[in-house]
Amino acid sequence: MRGGTSKGVFFRLQDLPAAAQQPGEARDRLLLRVLGSPDPYGKQIDGVGGASSSTSKAVILGRSTRPGHDVDYLFGQVAIDRPLVDWSGNCGNLSAAVGPFAIAGGLLDAARIPHDGEARVRIWQANIGRTIIARVPVRGGMVQECGGFELDGVAFPAAEVALEFVEPDENEIGMDGGLFPTGNPVDELEVPGTGTLRATLIDAGIPTVFVEAAAVGCRGTELQAAINGDPRALAMFEAIRVQGALRMGLIGSAAEAAARQHTPKIAFVAPPAGYVAAGGRMVAAADIDLNVRALSMGVLHHAMMGTAAVAVGAAAAVPGTVVNLAAGGGERRTVRFGHPSGVLRVGAEVRHAAGRWQLVRASMSRSARVLMEGWVRVPGDTI
Repeated sequence: MRGGTSKGVFFRLQDLPAAAQQPGEARDRLLLRVLGSPDPYGKQIDGVGGASSSTSKAVILGRSTRPGHDVDYLFGQVAIDRPLVDWSGNCGNLSAAVGPFAIAGGLLDAARIPHDGEARVRIWQANIGRTIIARVPVRGGMVQECGGFELDGVAFPAAEVALEFVEPDENEIGMDGGLFPTGNPVDELEVPGTGTLRATLIDAGIPTVFVEAAAVGCRGTELQAAINGDPRALAMFEAIRVQGALRMGLIGSAAEAAARQHTPKIAFVAPPAGYVAAGGRMVAAADIDLNVRALSMGVLHHAMMGTAAVAVGAAAAVPGTVVNLAAGGGERRTVRFGHPSGVLRVGAEVRHAAGRWQLVRASMSRSARVLMEGWVRVPGDTI
């Protein structure tokens, strides 16, 4: 399925081989072989992966036993050149495909699916323990995929799927619900070889490290080639990401970062400036509140990860963060930002209580479509 600006292989839990229905090495081996990893040539020729972080993904869905939820959603980011499936975070783009898949796959009670209208699918995101509400258009009792909603980074229009990321009850998951793991909207981050950077370290949608573009020698209007063709820049951003992960308490030592490539994300921000997006669209400074460029799995993303978009919205809503200041400061509930493929709008509501900032909810729209369905074959000795 395509979901947002990503695509991945979707499985119902019940359809996996018995050994892969539980977390562990058997499941990881299966998904790696399905996608075609590890591939030292970086092409995933012997699998169905698309040789980029946006297209090397796997999703497992099952009926939820959790009260108030319809489906449990588990996401795996499959590395391309190494034998690694990273389960540490969510994929916000593929979240848009979860509701449609759940409906088509019989994972939703028939009584919850209107003949015509909008199905409200209540998703438990199992990787990070969060609730996502997907509003899926339905026509004739079936998911409506065609429509006029255009999403920068996707070539064709489709039907709009509205997503709402809802902060769970703190007592339910045993977390304090704070947006900033360090307790600070801005931290001074010491990065070997780069210096001390002002950074916003936030856990909203996905743990993300935001730095100012100018501080790392960037403009904020870069496209993929400018960063991904520069080994020194990629090494610098990875060093920043590692230091951010340490400061956020996601890893205990720098050596652990290699096995945790999916999180945290690293992004750089800049005030609004015009540029020509990857598809040739002219993005004017007046069209956006700021520019954001984010890296995923070690390279600059061609558009914007959905989870990182949630982090952008949440950080923009908190006065004084590097994201908020790049957008002009002040209080805001929506933000429009430029990314390599165009513009994205995201909404976020935050609150300050008991000495900490919390995300109440975030929202954005994506689209999704089934690309193929059937059997995917792997060698018999895979699991």
